[in-house]
Amino acid sequence: MIINDNSIIFHIDVNSAYLSWSALRELQNGSKLDLRTIPSIVGGDQETRHGIVVAKSIPAKAFGIQTAETVASAFQKCPTLVMVPPDHTYYREMSQKLMHHLRSICDEIEQVSIDECYMSFEPIRSQFPTPEAAAAYIKDSVYDTFGFTVNVGISDRKVLAKMASDFKKPNLVHTLYVSEIQKKLWPLPIGSLHMCGKSSAKLLQKMGIRTIGDLAHTDKAVVESWLKSHGGMLWNYANGIDEGQVVKERPKAKGVGNSTTLANNAETEEEAYAVLKELATSVSVRLKKHHFLAAQISTEIKYASFRSVSHQTTILTPTAEEAEIYQCACQLFDELWDGEPIRLLGIRTTKLQDEEEPTQISLFDLARYQEQEKKEELRREKEAQKQKKLASLDDAIAKIKKRYGADAIHKGV
Repeated sequence: MIINDNSIIFHIDVNSAYLSWSALRELQNGSKLDLRTIPSIVGGDQETRHGIVVAKSIPAKAFGIQTAETVASAFQKCPTLVMVPPDHTYYREMSQKLMHHLRSICDEIEQVSIDECYMSFEPIRSQFPTPEAAAAYIKDSVYDTFGFTVNVGISDRKVLAKMASDFKKPNLVHTLYVSEIQKKLWPLPIGSLHMCGKSSAKLLQKMGIRTIGDLAHTDKAVVESWLKSHGGMLWNYANGIDEGQVVKERPKAKGVGNSTTLANNAETEEEAYAVLKELATSVSVRLKKHHFLAAQISTEIKYASFRSVSHQTTILTPTAEEAEIYQCACQLFDELWDGEPIRLLGIRTTKLQDEEEPTQISLFDLARYQEQEKKEELRREKEAQKQKKLASLDDAIAKIKKRYGADAIHKGV
């Protein structure tokens, strides 16, 4: 359901969600320490100090501890740091309770991650004198009900509401209307712009763009020449241009799958694998279309005798990738198939979650991502050095030709 274009939009964001929720759980279990008031993190293994920092308290932030840095590095910065392991089951439970509470205030909600959502002000406009009063009520009701805090951003543009909720924390309400961007948004560093990652920020800084205001005043075509369509999107956001509206959440699918009855019975592994490959492609496309990741995959076989069998497995890291679904389906097929002719094959994925919802990444995945990032950074550095050397070479050649004549030197072929 799309809300009217001229509506006021709230962005509601839990302050340090994992840390806050872990703190509440510890207090409920009898702890005398509130993790929010001491240097603390949610992270890896306390004994080995492996893993990464998933969330940090405000006192921990004062030591320079950052999300996604290694736990070992965090303890070097603060040896007295307190660490607790993440509990994603509990986080999902708290998220569901929060969203249920917010829908009791206004059901025009679009949840975008486990700890944040957009809400339309229009359905509750008559109940409050101003949007600020409504936002304050929402903020206070969350704290009174659950004991944790949220920030609420208010705007007439979706992206600006998101930016406003990221202003000073915790437990505050901020506005960022289009009419306020010159004063409140443009002075901010470019890296704080929504969807501007580290690599984009570095590239923009090389262009001399240091603040969001610098980007807003740069020719859009120039930005797009450097960052393609992503640059155009960032330029729009810097200028408060966003036509997105609150989309009321639809009921979630319980599973995504596909099956096919074969024209001719499959009698070899190769024939079955070829069919599973097509099915994995179809399932992957549908998962990605609806922004789902699957944590459970099953393979079904119906034999020519009409006897059906199936087998399923839960995977460590939820996925929507065709290659991973195919590999898992083939492994299940190998465990199931007894050699009889096959009439039907199917793949089904269940235990779906939103792609924005946090997952526990395996150490192998994390290592692979970090290695890819290092390789890309090295490639960019080498390319920059190469261009610098070529520029120096061209400059030297130009000087020689100027002094000794155009035919004095030539580049080798």
